Amino acid sequence: MSREYPKHPIPGVAATIIHDNNILLALRGKPPSKGMWGLPGGVVEVGETLEEAVIREVKEETSIDVEPIELITIFDTIRKDEEGKVKTHYILFEYLCRYIGGQVKAASDAPDARWLSLDALDSIDIMPSTRRFIQKTLETHRKALVNYQMVKY
Repeated sequence: MSREYPKHPIPGVAATIIHDNNILLALRGKPPSKGMWGLPGGVVEVGETLEEAVIREVKEETSIDVEPIELITIFDTIRKDEEGKVKTHYILFEYLCRYIGGQVKAASDAPDARWLSLDALDSIDIMPSTRRFIQKTLETHRKALVNYQMVKY
């Protein structure tokens, strides 16, 4: 299925992984948002569950292992061309994931990946919507973040 001008929406996953007051980010190597920092994730492959997809995508982009612990939200991202035709349409399943292990290094799907302090989000080229999403996650999932020892308040 073509990712541009698709016949149907394309399911995708993304992971919010916070560990020791740092968030794991990957540099987007492909459109949309190529060259910007974002949450690790990608398209669900035929035959895999959403949870399997998020585990695989995080490993492919950052080389680390995670455990999905909670579906945070589901939303559409739709981009249209100059003529108003739908150029891309993804349905994104955003998961809160727990860091299991491994050393962060960019893997096959991302040119760079790194842990970034939650206080340093303004220091990188990240989409404003992604920054807002991270802040909202910190506010609305505080209990889970503390229970899984991802942050210290």
